[in-house]
Amino acid sequence: MGSLYSEHLTWLHRWPAGRKLACMALLGTLLFLLSAPWVLAAAALACALLWRSLGPATRVARRLMVSVLAAAALVAVFHLWLGRPDVAAVSALRLACASTLGVALTVSTRPTDLLLVLDGLLAPLARLGLRPERWSLQLALMLRFTEHFFVQWKRLDEAHRLRTGRPGGLRLIAPLTVQMLQAARRVADALYARLGG
Repeated sequence: MGSLYSEHLTWLHRWPAGRKLACMALLGTLLFLLSAPWVLAAAALACALLWRSLGPATRVARRLMVSVLAAAALVAVFHLWLGRPDVAAVSALRLACASTLGVALTVSTRPTDLLLVLDGLLAPLARLGLRPERWSLQLALMLRFTEHFFVQWKRLDEAHRLRTGRPGGLRLIAPLTVQMLQAARRVADALYARLGG
């Protein structure tokens, strides 16, 4: 699987994974508690400054962010068409800010570091008779496949642009689905062999 983690070291790379995850969770929750467009606009400006501060490390995720911002613009247009400019601004700004925070975490944190944090957070579940290592593995796989989805979309879109000179758009859904199912099957087979069923 491809990765959005960047080897270009930034100030955010030096933060522990647990601190970054806690900050993202806190800020992401605040985004959905705030509803004033001007406050969210200020948050969007702060997220843009965060993105800018990461410099070359964001190169691996720039096309992904362009896609996210395009999706935010479509959401805004839809709500404007419904005659709700306030909802349009709030929805688009929330999506853009949350995505920027998530991508900043991804480009500056190794997946293995996130897995260690999840192991620590879920460890108390063992007292309830549950197996925290399985829960953390499931969460890690969910995060990894979400990232892999966007990486594969980007690769397919680049290949389509080289062949046709146009973006792939919705034409990529079928081949992307096939590739994701194949990747899921390979991971499932590997886990079956590793864990003995």
